[in-house]
Amino acid sequence: MIGDKTPVGQVRPSQLLWTYGPGALVDLPNLSVVTLAIDRWDVNRCQPIEEARLLAAVRRELGQQVESLRMPPFHKTEGIDPFSAEAFVGVPVRPFPRWLRCVKCGLLSPYDLGLFECKEHRFRPERTRFVHKDCKGSKGDQPSKDADAVPARFLLACRNGHLDDFPWHYFVHSGPSNCKGTLRFFESGASLQTENLWVKCDQCGASRNMAHAFGKAGQDNLPSCRGRHPHMDQYDHGCQEQARAVLLGATNSWFPITLSALAIPLARDPISQLVHDGWDYFADLESEAEVAVTIKTLKKTGGLPGIDKHSSKAVWDVVQVIKSGGAKSVVTDADIKGPEWSVLTDPNPPTDWPHFLSKTVDAPNAFKPKIASVLLLERLREVNALLGFTRVEAPEETANPADRPLRAALCKAAPTWVPATQVHGEGVFIRFDEDEVQKWEALDAVGKRSAELLAGHYGWRNSRKLNPREGYPGIRYAMLHTLSHLLIRELALECGYNAASIRERIYADTDGDKKQAGILIYTAAADSDGTLGGLVELGKPENLGRLLKQALSRAVICSSDPLCSEHKPADDRSLHAAACHACSFVSETSCEKGNRYIDRALLVPTLEVADAAFFD
Repeated sequence: MIGDKTPVGQVRPSQLLWTYGPGALVDLPNLSVVTLAIDRWDVNRCQPIEEARLLAAVRRELGQQVESLRMPPFHKTEGIDPFSAEAFVGVPVRPFPRWLRCVKCGLLSPYDLGLFECKEHRFRPERTRFVHKDCKGSKGDQPSKDADAVPARFLLACRNGHLDDFPWHYFVHSGPSNCKGTLRFFESGASLQTENLWVKCDQCGASRNMAHAFGKAGQDNLPSCRGRHPHMDQYDHGCQEQARAVLLGATNSWFPITLSALAIPLARDPISQLVHDGWDYFADLESEAEVAVTIKTLKKTGGLPGIDKHSSKAVWDVVQVIKSGGAKSVVTDADIKGPEWSVLTDPNPPTDWPHFLSKTVDAPNAFKPKIASVLLLERLREVNALLGFTRVEAPEETANPADRPLRAALCKAAPTWVPATQVHGEGVFIRFDEDEVQKWEALDAVGKRSAELLAGHYGWRNSRKLNPREGYPGIRYAMLHTLSHLLIRELALECGYNAASIRERIYADTDGDKKQAGILIYTAAADSDGTLGGLVELGKPENLGRLLKQALSRAVICSSDPLCSEHKPADDRSLHAAACHACSFVSETSCEKGNRYIDRALLVPTLEVADAAFFD
C-alpha cells in the first residue's frame, strides 16, 4: 500500500522474498511502486519463524543484533471491509519512478508536481491509478478529458545497488540546462524499439532518441550515479559506479541474496527440540521461576508454539542440560549443510512431526554398488531468509564475500529482523558409496574433465574480475549436480508436480572429517503443490531404479550432439561442459548453482568422452 492510506494491489507473501522484496519494483497494472525498507513495516504483523541454524547463519552475515526471522505481513482476502483496519495490513510501498507519462498527449512529468492526480479505488485496489486531468490530446485540440498516466519505462541503476529516476531534463538537453520547459514522450515508428522512442522539450524544442541512453552512448550521455536508495529515502554520496539505463520490469533491476536451511530436528525428544528451536528465549534464564514466566509470555504471544504443553520444571531441566554441555549445544556457526548431512545419514533419523518425518528404504538393486542408502522424507520444512539484494549483476556464490557485487541493505540501520518464509514439502535423499566415489575420482579421465571445467571456471571469473582461485566446487560436486538435474527432469514427468516446484541440495563437501556424497531432491512450494506424496512414491526402489535408468540412458545422446558433447568450457569461458537445455539444464528456481558445473560425461559415456563415467 502507498503510505498508510491507499492499497494498490496484492502479491503473495513468498514473492516479497524472491521477487518484490525491499528495494524491488512492483509493476502493477496501472502503477509501478517500490517496496520500502523493513524498518517501515509493521513488525507486530510479521509472525516469527523459529529456525536456530538459519538464524545463526544470518547473524554471521548481518550481525548479532538480528533477533528473529519473520514472515511478511498478510491478511485474508475475502470478506474484509475495505475501510476497516484489517484492510490496511500490508507492506508499505511508494510510487516509483516519480516520472509519469500521459498516454494521450505524451506529457512527461513527476507525479508530485501536481499535473497528475491519483484516483483511489478501495473496492478494487488494482484499479488505483494516476490520471492527467483535463488532457487535450497530443495536438491540444481535443475536448478536455481525464487521461490515464503510466509510469515512465526508463530508470537508472548501478552495481552498488542504487536506483534512480531517469534524468529526463539532463538527457534531452545533452547536459545541465536552465530550460524549465515541459517534456513530452512520443513514438515515431510502428515498433517500440529504442530508435523509435523520442523525448522532446516543448519550450526550446530540444529532442533526443532513447537509443542514446544505452550501450557506449549511454556512458557518454548519462550523468554519474547519485547513490540513491528509494526504498530508504537515502543517498550514498561518492558512488563511483557508472549509472546504466534499465527498463522498468527488467529482471536485472533486483536480485535477492538469500540463505536457506532445512528445518532438521536437533534432538530426539519434543521438549529438547522446542528448547533448541527457541534457545534465544531461554539462554539467559537462571531459575525455574524465570522459565515459568517465559512460558506464559510465549503462550500469549505465540512465539514458540507447543512450549506451553510442558511444565516449567521439565523445560528448566532441559535448559540446564544444554548449558552444562550434556547435550548437543545450540548451533552458533553458519554451517548449514553439515548438520543436515548428519541427520540425513543417521541410521535412525530423529522425528519432528509435522516438520520432519523420514523412512529408510533399500537402494535399487541395479545401483546397489554405487548407492549406499536412500531416505524418503515424507515431511520436511525449508526456511528461507532475505539478507539483501544487488542490482545490474546477480550475486555470485563465492567463498570470498569481497568478490560479490555490493549488497544493498534492507533498511537504514543494522536490521533487528529479516524477512523469511517457510515451505513444507517432501523429498528423496540419495547417499552414494564413498569408496566408489573416491575410486571414480582417481581415474585419469576424470582428472582431465576436472581440468577442463576448472579452465572454464578461471576464464569465467577472470572475465568478471573475481578471484579465479575461489569458488570451484570440485569434480565430485559436478558429477552429483549433473545427476540431480537428470533426475529432476525425469521426476517432473511423472510425480505430478510442475518442474519449477522441485529443487535440489547437493552434499559434496570433502574438507571436513566426514566426506559427503549425496543429493536431496525435494519439493518447495508455498501451497499444497509439494506435499501430495508423488515424490516419495517415486523414491521407492522399484520406481527409483527405473527412473535412474531412464535418466542415464537419455543422457548418453543429446539432440544437440555432437556440439553438446564436444563443448569445451575454456573456449567460451562457461561453467559447464557436455550439457545444454536439451539434455541437462533445469529451471533456474530448481538449481542451486544456476545451471553451472554440469557435465553428463561424468555420469555416462558420450560421443566425445567414454572413460570418465561414474556409471557403467
